[in-house]
Amino acid sequence: MEKPSLKEQWRAAPHRPGVYLMKDSSGSVVYVGKAKDLKRRLSNYFSPTRQTLENHKTRALIASIASFDYYETRSDQEALLLEQKYIKEYRPRYNVQFRDDKRFFLLRAPTGDPLPRLSLVRLRKNDGARYFGPFAHASALRETLEWINRRFRLRTCPFRRPGEEEYKHCHADVIQYCSAPCVGRISAGEYRTQFETAVQLLQGKGRREFLGELGDEMRAAAESLDFERAARLRDALENLRKTFEPARRFTKAAPDLPGTVRPDEDLADLARALGLPKPPVIMECFDISNLSSNHIVASMVRFTNGRPDNAAYRRYRIRGVEGQNDFASMNEVIRRRYARILRESEALHAKPEGMGAYEWLKRLSLEGKAPITVPDLVVVDGGKGQISAALEELAGVGLADIPLIGLAKQNEEIYFPHRSDPLRLGHETGALKLMQRIRDEAHRFANNYNELLTRRRVRESRLDAFPGMTQKRKELLLARFKTVNALRTKSPEDFAALPGISRRWAERFAAWLKEN
Repeated sequence: MEKPSLKEQWRAAPHRPGVYLMKDSSGSVVYVGKAKDLKRRLSNYFSPTRQTLENHKTRALIASIASFDYYETRSDQEALLLEQKYIKEYRPRYNVQFRDDKRFFLLRAPTGDPLPRLSLVRLRKNDGARYFGPFAHASALRETLEWINRRFRLRTCPFRRPGEEEYKHCHADVIQYCSAPCVGRISAGEYRTQFETAVQLLQGKGRREFLGELGDEMRAAAESLDFERAARLRDALENLRKTFEPARRFTKAAPDLPGTVRPDEDLADLARALGLPKPPVIMECFDISNLSSNHIVASMVRFTNGRPDNAAYRRYRIRGVEGQNDFASMNEVIRRRYARILRESEALHAKPEGMGAYEWLKRLSLEGKAPITVPDLVVVDGGKGQISAALEELAGVGLADIPLIGLAKQNEEIYFPHRSDPLRLGHETGALKLMQRIRDEAHRFANNYNELLTRRRVRESRLDAFPGMTQKRKELLLARFKTVNALRTKSPEDFAALPGISRRWAERFAAWLKEN
């Protein structure tokens, strides 16, 4: 995409809050940013001032931009949440913040505790509790939580079932911050009623009336010259409004928000570009990730109607390939995916003579008789080599007639089976943008799996290789001697002194440490 076209796209951007994704010539996301005003912020990139260009990092970023997308949001808070989501997904080269595993805070309200309390967490678990958030303003949320606990006199102690012993070390009741249900100041039923009232406020019930009453209290305090209390109430009101500001929760799927990403139009454009009879409603894309020889993995992501279908994503550990071999790895994952589809299609034996397996599976899918709907288009990340590998396996399982293409990242060229010349689409076309989105999603999903396996391997101790090592023994040894290097300096007597470790086991373990 030429710079004038980028400027035209920037000038068409709205004066609205949102998130923008800058991409390089290969379609990779190199920077994710948010803006209260998209049009003004984008002007920093496509009509930069001399001061902006003085920063060498900004100059390099601007020089690398070949295209960009943006999403409009309803507020700056929503833009912040969406920005974090995309930075964690794409890990862009020029972003520094939000690349770690930390997430925005959630408020957790347990449902099964006898004396429940509100707590701040970063991960939503499937534990039956109610969760509110995420919240973009951490400091406002902390102040709000403190205010709610005081207002409704909720307990803040970490014990699940506090009693007389815990009460001896607590002063919240003395300063009237807690209703002390642990010692019967109020009954458990009365406490849960207070807790439910606070939860209903978080859900939005009576929120307007509550904020109105708080405002009246603030004005009354100011009129009676109690300025300290009025200031506290003013701060509480501001924090509550920040915390309660409406914001949508963005899941892993692409948000259906106004912007330059238009899945339906892009899908129709792709059908025209590829010469397909109709838009490919279901697309499956494969990618191989072999950051090292230890874990070679593959991903399969599915797009339905141009949008990610996260529930249908699959990831694979490559089992039958020695070393790093992308072609052999692609062979294996294609074979495993489509051989399984054929295996699970019980009605395949009723296929009319002369009809191809793919055509019959399509018919079964339309009739709702296929357990897995076959895709309208298969995409592999790569060029001629990957296309040949995929086609070989598809032919081997009897599905050689599935529409198949490859997207080579270096020059964004689309390859077809049995054709030597690739198709090149303009960076501004919706067809290429859709192809880049599904390819990048497959790449992200594969890399995340590889990173997960690498983290697991790092967590595994070298002690696991010793025959007879149990988790309990490993924890006992490391708790006492701290490191593997320290273990090597110890004698069998030192190990046998620990509970649950026999002299014979200790001798074998000491000998193994010397050999390894």
